[in-house]
Amino acid sequence: MNGDETPENDHVAGDVRYSLADNLHLIKEKTGNSSDIVIRRLKTGAESKVETAIVYVGGIADEKTIHEFLIESITNSEKLNDKETGQEVINCISADSVSLGGVKQKTSFSAVLNSLMAGDTVIFVDQTQCAIIASTKGGEKRSINEPENQRAFRGSREGFIESLDTNISLVRKIIKNPNLWVEKMNMGSVTKTDVAIMYINGICNEKTVKEVKKRLAGIEMDSILESGYIEQLIEDVPFTTFPTIYHTERPDMVAGNLLEGRVAIFVDGTPFVLLVPAVFIQFFQSVEDYYSRFDIATFIRFLRVLIFFISLIAPAVYVGATTFHQEMIPTELLIVIAAQREIVPFPAVVEALIMEISFEILREAGIRLPKAIGSAVSIVGAIVIGQAAVQAGIVSPAMVIVVAITAISSFATPAFAMAISARMIRFLFIIAAAATGFYGIILGLIFMFVHLSSIRSFGVPYMMPFAPFIPKNWGDAIFRTPWWTHEKRPELLGNDNKLRQGSDQKPQPPDDREMKVKQPKGDGNETQH
Repeated sequence: MNGDETPENDHVAGDVRYSLADNLHLIKEKTGNSSDIVIRRLKTGAESKVETAIVYVGGIADEKTIHEFLIESITNSEKLNDKETGQEVINCISADSVSLGGVKQKTSFSAVLNSLMAGDTVIFVDQTQCAIIASTKGGEKRSINEPENQRAFRGSREGFIESLDTNISLVRKIIKNPNLWVEKMNMGSVTKTDVAIMYINGICNEKTVKEVKKRLAGIEMDSILESGYIEQLIEDVPFTTFPTIYHTERPDMVAGNLLEGRVAIFVDGTPFVLLVPAVFIQFFQSVEDYYSRFDIATFIRFLRVLIFFISLIAPAVYVGATTFHQEMIPTELLIVIAAQREIVPFPAVVEALIMEISFEILREAGIRLPKAIGSAVSIVGAIVIGQAAVQAGIVSPAMVIVVAITAISSFATPAFAMAISARMIRFLFIIAAAATGFYGIILGLIFMFVHLSSIRSFGVPYMMPFAPFIPKNWGDAIFRTPWWTHEKRPELLGNDNKLRQGSDQKPQPPDDREMKVKQPKGDGNETQH
């Protein structure tokens, strides 16, 4: 819900009280006389007759700013010495005495209370029916570090933090353009969470911006604690394991997607920023792909897609081959596998399910354990359990190898949301392979691609540029062509401003092939340029 007036604040709706004592009493009453509500009383005006109170919430307001730019400014202001009425004092404080930006007067008590809870400082003056709101949001926050979940070997090392304003500023440092527009709103009737959308006017499709605003305005919840709340409430297809909204911790990733015509959604209190619309191939792209040469980026992207399918169907292929299609396995290898499985009492599908579930348990335990021992427990646990399972005759060594390769492949997908989707669908492919062999795997892939082709993300086909087939966009799909070929932005995303760069950007070697640096003459101590 947006705006200052919210249903739970209807009982405090109305104007600020005329009496300072009544205003302070109402503040204490509505906050339960909380110990972190700080009230500082001052006397200002002619002969110090006008009573003033500064109210803020300790911990979320910048107390240094409050003392240096509010309290000292008011107490040392000579312009207040001749003010006799409360209205004159409040006008003087608002206009001259406070050297802070974002100073404004409010008459609605619910608006004053919301601003106080958001970290602003409220100044009440006796005998006036309005209050001054000074922007003093601050408090302790995490420093800007490299994101842990999206590391890159090349590019910026800055990552988003839990501060909304800081995250917005990180993107503005990259895109220094007045057309980078930001619109803020307040969501969550209880939490009052600040949410902001960011887009580049003139590049982003206006219909996409309107659709984002419409879906955000339709959210009516009492709490928005993380961007995942919003992601689940605005996605096009709620019943799918594939992510239709991209989230990232990297400012350069957000900047690159904004330049393609997407909309970014920031939520206060989380370092994860949402990007819409999203397409399937986007989850296999990484930020360093655009910083590396096109041949290297193409090879790595193709490898990621191959790895995704390995993590998706590798155990199912093993189950199908050993159960139904032994003729497709080389004879020597088939003899080795048969000898290994001779002492295993379970069919291949049970082997696969046991190992996959065991590895998922180890992976989840490694995440929940303290960081110092989590990785060690996961690695040691996998080795010990795998070796013990083979020696006990529960699983065959070949199955351990297949499951290990599958697990490693799942870590190579850049987007965690896509990797965990593959982990879930993998079990369905194993069951399909156990039922009908390779036919079940092929049928499952057909159903999966039909489902992917039917998905939309804010009106954009999820399988673009494959379905619909858009040859112009293939230069930045599985393959990445050189930068000088990307003259236009992706179709179906950008606005009328399709042009990304000038024509004829291909580097041209000079016609003159002569060496620019001549060989040294004489004894080699002199060099001519």
